Amino acid sequence: MKYLDEYRDAEAAHKFAHEIARITTRPWSLMEVCGGQTHAIVKFGLDELLPEHITLIHGPGCPVCVTAVELIDKALEIAARPEVIFCSFGDMLRVPGSMTDLLSVKARGGDIRIIYSPLDAVKLAEQTSAKEVVFFGVGFETTAPTTAMAVYQAAQKGLKNFSLLVSHVLVPPAIEAILSAPDRRVQAFLAAGHVCAVMGYEEYVPIAAKYHVPIVVTGFEPLDILQGVLMCIQQLESGRAEVENQYSRAVRQEGNRPAQQIMREVFQVTPRKWRGIGEIPQSGLGLRDAYAAFDAEHKFGVADLRVDEPTDCLSGLVLQGKIKPRECPAFGARCTPEHPLGATMVSSEGACAAYYRYRRDHQT
Repeated sequence: MKYLDEYRDAEAAHKFAHEIARITTRPWSLMEVCGGQTHAIVKFGLDELLPEHITLIHGPGCPVCVTAVELIDKALEIAARPEVIFCSFGDMLRVPGSMTDLLSVKARGGDIRIIYSPLDAVKLAEQTSAKEVVFFGVGFETTAPTTAMAVYQAAQKGLKNFSLLVSHVLVPPAIEAILSAPDRRVQAFLAAGHVCAVMGYEEYVPIAAKYHVPIVVTGFEPLDILQGVLMCIQQLESGRAEVENQYSRAVRQEGNRPAQQIMREVFQVTPRKWRGIGEIPQSGLGLRDAYAAFDAEHKFGVADLRVDEPTDCLSGLVLQGKIKPRECPAFGARCTPEHPLGATMVSSEGACAAYYRYRRDHQT
């Protein structure tokens, strides 16, 4: 791929690592927010290039992983109905609910379809008027604009057989929840570049000031991440706590204004439960009253369904950065990609899946 090699250049990576080691005078703990960054760190061994007193903590940066069991069970209840065509991104099908997963419902005859855009679900609803088409809207701010556009188009077309099961979550409230914890370890953040490409990074400025933590908007290739770490360490060592943009080739301070506008048109900010973490205030998106007719939870009567998080999966501790995946007793034994206990072992951005694929045989 054009321009890819320059962001994976080994010599340049070692130069970044050397400079990080040169300027570091004390232990520091940094959290990367995005699961895509976690996979790059583990795959390319970036953490192993850093001085041993710099710790990279894996954060809750995978929207599939943080989707609460309760919402998965709502999806299962809706998807099993004979009148429903349930549309989802593929990585949601094997995420376990309290008893089963969407792939098992599909195997038992449920009409569950993998799609690549929520607009495909709108088109399907137009073509299949005898069926109820439900789209499982999962993601951070990155995917929320296309979900919002799907609902907007369905309203413009007057579709009565399209609805949305909303599971969109927001990054800044999760960062605040981590920083507000009494046992906080994180001293700086590598912010998710793709989220900031949509939302910009203005909303991180008051967080950095309030908690006195550097926040560096960072890309996903090895050199992006190492440069982001260097920028964090430079701030920490000098006593600064600012928002900086490493990912300037893709991110502007104001973000994508049209994408933000369609999100504001369709969604409002709501509380949201996160798997293994609990409810975080103002951390989710829900449909505005003007689009309430497209709310699948109410349309199919599952809004009041309540489910407790399972106790045999420690993914909540992984998502909060309190343990590494290999510290979980079930990792690689009772919990594998073929038989996962939690979403972090299923998702393509899950920390447990990354460690299983790239670090399973390493010594802890």
